[in-house]
Amino acid sequence: MTVSRKSISEDDLTDLNGKVAIVTGGNTGIGYATVQFLARKGAKVYIAARSGDKARDAIREIEAELQKDATGGNVGSVHWLPLNLSDPRLAKEAGTQFLREEERLDILVSVYWNCNAHLHAISISHISHFVLTETLLPLLKSTAALDESDVRIVNVTSIAHKQANPDSFIGKESLNKQYGMSLTTYGSSKLANILHIKHLQARLNSESVKITCLAVHPGPVLTVGAKGFLNAIPLFGWFLKTVVGPMVFVPWRKGAMTSAFAAAGKEVAASRKSDNETQRKLYEGAYLTPVANIMEPSKYAMDERLQKELYDTTVQILGEMNL
Repeated sequence: MTVSRKSISEDDLTDLNGKVAIVTGGNTGIGYATVQFLARKGAKVYIAARSGDKARDAIREIEAELQKDATGGNVGSVHWLPLNLSDPRLAKEAGTQFLREEERLDILVSVYWNCNAHLHAISISHISHFVLTETLLPLLKSTAALDESDVRIVNVTSIAHKQANPDSFIGKESLNKQYGMSLTTYGSSKLANILHIKHLQARLNSESVKITCLAVHPGPVLTVGAKGFLNAIPLFGWFLKTVVGPMVFVPWRKGAMTSAFAAAGKEVAASRKSDNETQRKLYEGAYLTPVANIMEPSKYAMDERLQKELYDTTVQILGEMNL
């Protein structure tokens, strides 16, 4: 198993020159810092985000940092991929646009924090990301078939998934349950992220496709979404954000260490090449927690029945949308 880590640096990541990556929500928070890690290792990184202004601001900041900190190495580049996750149709359009522009895709990192209504959270955090992943899957597979490939799909989830304990994901109604403004609401959408990753890994393994799928809990990170969630807590929200928050929540870069490791960690690459089957499969469908350690998620996340039910229901919903 992995050792206990306190931090991740660029030295723990593989050389990404010539590699192409997409990070959703890369204009801020965990996504932004993940883009920084990948671009510093030489990747061509697309920030997939709705706001062009925010994406371009992030790109300018990251590229200025890359130029300033470059020490003779080949740094990467950062670009904007328009992506609106509020509608699965728009997520498909973004994926289709990317397929027209690029000939390979080595890394897909899906980052989304949502604490709003349950259906909205499921739609954005799971269904739209599911559509984007499925749209890009043919390119991810063709890249995986190249010599010396190391293709990875990463879903950023949360330990809050342990707050969700669904009986079933059969039918649309199972995704429509209302929990109000609670960790159960948020946790349900984050559970879906893990179920998706585990089912996707099983599908790819059954096709002998060499892609590593991982789910990542980044830890408590002081993102815009986290601040909004704390503000929404009655009476003590302001106190939690301004006083407790800085003591408990970590900065973006530290929060992105586990997602960066999942996307490009040398240890994951070495594991894939092992002659030992157990070691080779160590990171397949794994759930990582800070900093980059394999942990077991909730029993619901490990439930193959729930994994398949969520997949089938998601496909049903998208079929009714002609997607």
